[in-house]
Amino acid sequence: QVQVVESGGGSVQAGGSRRLSCAASGRSLNVPGMGWFRQAPGKEREFVACTNWNGGMTSYADPVKGRFTISRDNAKNTVYLQMNSLQFEDTAVYYCAVRLMYGSVCYRAIGEYDYWGQGTQVTVFS
Repeated sequence: QVQVVESGGGSVQAGGSRRLSCAASGRSLNVPGMGWFRQAPGKEREFVACTNWNGGMTSYADPVKGRFTISRDNAKNTVYLQMNSLQFEDTAVYYCAVRLMYGSVCYRAIGEYDYWGQGTQVTVFS
């Protein structure tokens, strides 16, 4: 079993920054793919960013490109999402996902991931 725990959510003023963390534990997590998704009220869960096993490949959704940065620390089995220039439209519950199968690329589809965290709320106010 794999446990995935997000942290770092909260309220932030528009234009501000926030860093989310996601720690994965359990089983062998040598080379998992990891990703961030979000779900706003009344909307479907959507892809935000992903990284492959060594951080050598990343991918971003168009709305966050240039503002968000995903990174990982394999020694800690932790992935981060640095969010800058936050906008009201970024308000959502942010979910971290773990993919156990090795892959040289990172994955944008929800179905590619095996375990999910409970989510952390990010609220952007003006």
